[in-house]
Parts: sequence; C-alpha cells; structure tokens
Amino acid sequence: MLSTAQIADYQEKGYVIPDYRLPAATLAAIGRDHDRLLASYPQFRDNCPALLSYDLAFLNFARDANILDMAEQLIGPDIALWNMSFFAKPAINGKKTPFHQDGEYWPIRPLATCTVWIAVDDATTENGCLRIIPGSHKPRRLMAHEQKSDPNYTLQQELQADEYDGAAAENLILEAGQMSFHDVYLAHGSEANCSARPRRGMTLRLMPTSSLYDREVARKMHDARGGFDLSNHSLFLLRGKDRSVGNDFRLRDPSDML
Repeated sequence: MLSTAQIADYQEKGYVIPDYRLPAATLAAIGRDHDRLLASYPQFRDNCPALLSYDLAFLNFARDANILDMAEQLIGPDIALWNMSFFAKPAINGKKTPFHQDGEYWPIRPLATCTVWIAVDDATTENGCLRIIPGSHKPRRLMAHEQKSDPNYTLQQELQADEYDGAAAENLILEAGQMSFHDVYLAHGSEANCSARPRRGMTLRLMPTSSLYDREVARKMHDARGGFDLSNHSLFLLRGKDRSVGNDFRLRDPSDML
C-alpha cells in the first residue's frame, strides 16, 4: 500500500514510485508474452498502443491485487481498465517519445486516469527512461499540442514548446520490476535509446468508473487524426461497479481497431 507521504507526493508532483515491485517470475512471463506478440506482430517493435486488442494474455498482469490496492488509494474503489500498451524502446535505435500529456489522446469524460508504468527492464538515462515535469498536472488542463509526422517518434502529439519548461524535467530511473503511477495531466516524455540495452515498459490505463469512456469522442478523434480507432477498445471492470451507468464492458472484435 502507498503511505500517506507517497499519496501526498502523487498529489503534489503528479507521480509516485511505490515500494511494491513485480516478482522476477512475473517479469519473465511479461517478457515471454511480449516475445510472442512481436513474433506475430513485428510492426510493434517500438510501441504497441493496444495490447489487449492483440493478446488478451496481458490482462492477467492488470489483475494484480497489489497494484489495484494502490490504484484504489489514488482514484477510488471503482476501477476500469480501458487500455494497456507496451513501449519497447529496442537497443541501439529505440524511438523518442515527445513531451506530451496522456489526456490529449484519450476519450474519457470527465478526463481522469491513473497510468501504471511498469519497468520490464532497468530504465536509465542511457536507455531512455521516462522524463517527467513534476507538478505540471496541477492546473488540471490540457496544454496545446502539435501534430507531428516524425518517424523517429513513438507518438505524434507533442507539447508546444511554450507550454512547458524542459529544464524542469526529472529522470524517472527504475529498476526492472519497479513501477510508477502518474496522473493523466502530467507532462512527460523520453529520449531515444541509443544504448546496447533495451528499455521495455508496459502500461496499465486505469480510470475511475465515475468517468465515461466516450466512444463518440473517440470516433471524432479518429476522424481527425487517423490511427487506431479507440471507439472499439474493450473496457474491463477490475474492481467495484460502474458509477457512470454508461460504460460498455463487452469484449470487442480486435479487427475493428484497425
């Protein structure tokens, strides 16, 4: 469980690194599942933005009661998983992730999500660990982003330069098995990986069920930007009940994501 001080850190800084770590056996299982994913879908060597649309085995890792207990301390007892993703950053030529806010991409109203970022490998400054701007979540607003078409980026929405102070960024160095929890409005990114060691990270996207996963908003985002159609994401109730009385928890056809 998170301590009172850790919860206060999350509220003040927008992120927290808990004491809990995934055991070695779980990390090994994630690695095997990721190898299987890439064997079937080599196009996801850098980033798989919708893991559960291609391999539901990853859902097992989201059911970790220790992670859900900590998430409950931050977003309440009614928790839905609306996505998992994998940022792989292979050795030598792992792509950069530009500074952004997660909420810029997400059709959740009101906007509320806690991301659990799990280090599958050691994440260091050399291989492209997360870089975060503490406190950037506190205004509770989406800052202006620019659409990019950069093949060296994992994501194509980047914060405008006048919206953030890159000099204030801190490196989020994690050992394999460690994790961070961060707020939906927190500005963050990561540098390219030019080292000889991979930097794999798996994310869980957890939202309080008092928010609605708005599929119509998702369709409009898809029409404007292309890419994956988030309106067809499967939504999973992991704990508690639906407080929105409108979230759709049925399993969706992965082929509709394309």
